Amino acid sequence: MTTTTISNIRILSGAANCLIASLLLAGCGGKGGGTARKTTIQVKGSDTMVNVAQAWAEEYKKVSPGVAIEVSGGGSGVGIAALTKGTIDIATSSRNMKPEEIETAKKNTGKEPKEFIIGYDALGIYVHKDNPLTEITAEQIAQIYMEGGKVTKWSDIGVTIPGGAGDEIVRVSRQSSSGTYEFFREHILNKKDFKLGSRDMNGSKEVVDLVASTPTAIGYSGMGYNEPGKVKMLKVASKPGQPAVEPSVANTLDKSYPIARSLQVYSLGEPTGELKKYLEWSMSDAGQKILEACGYVPLPAAARTK
Repeated sequence: MTTTTISNIRILSGAANCLIASLLLAGCGGKGGGTARKTTIQVKGSDTMVNVAQAWAEEYKKVSPGVAIEVSGGGSGVGIAALTKGTIDIATSSRNMKPEEIETAKKNTGKEPKEFIIGYDALGIYVHKDNPLTEITAEQIAQIYMEGGKVTKWSDIGVTIPGGAGDEIVRVSRQSSSGTYEFFREHILNKKDFKLGSRDMNGSKEVVDLVASTPTAIGYSGMGYNEPGKVKMLKVASKPGQPAVEPSVANTLDKSYPIARSLQVYSLGEPTGELKKYLEWSMSDAGQKILEACGYVPLPAAARTK
């Protein structure tokens, strides 16, 4: 069997590298069992995780041809809502399930959701590539986004946008069903409401695309959606006077980057059969290499399924 490694792929574009990972691993999977009986696993939820979920689904066809993985996004809240109704097998989520969601799932299905952390992510703060800003504090981000925040223009934080593009900050955000939206609201806005008037995107990629085409914009999205040369991710300082830290694999794992988070999937009850095999594979070295190629932070070796 020909073995190809993707461990040295540089993380340049999460979406592109997800495709590269799937192609490079074409000869790496096991042959799998027979295909007499097809099993379908329904995966729904986080737009942050949809690229890696799709890349996993493509590769798992080669590992286990008798299993079809059907992936859709819509946001963490959408996936969790579907799980609580028992209409999907796996909910992908960039936030933790809420106690009331767990109770709803138990009431509707008789099963308690089971959480699996499958990797980590740094939530990047994106600006246009020509924006001279290189770092920002968590408080400045909050003042830009939260209701009553005092920062509405780039000049308020000492920034001049080149080319006469304007001074008014265009705030790019996510829809309220997004786990990224809820994580940002909790950890940056301290659960305060967002200002009205932001441009709320349905997906993580759409946030980065809008920032890339709007010189006065700022947005937040998973670091796996970075597009160097079109946007840049700012270094973030937890507090004024503290050093600003760049979003990276190392800084996410050691928790020095202040907007790092876990990525998780949920099943109803303890997974069994093909569902169990698939989740174990996603947390194995093979699955984690794909996650890393998609721009996210893999589980430490000791936490992976052997």
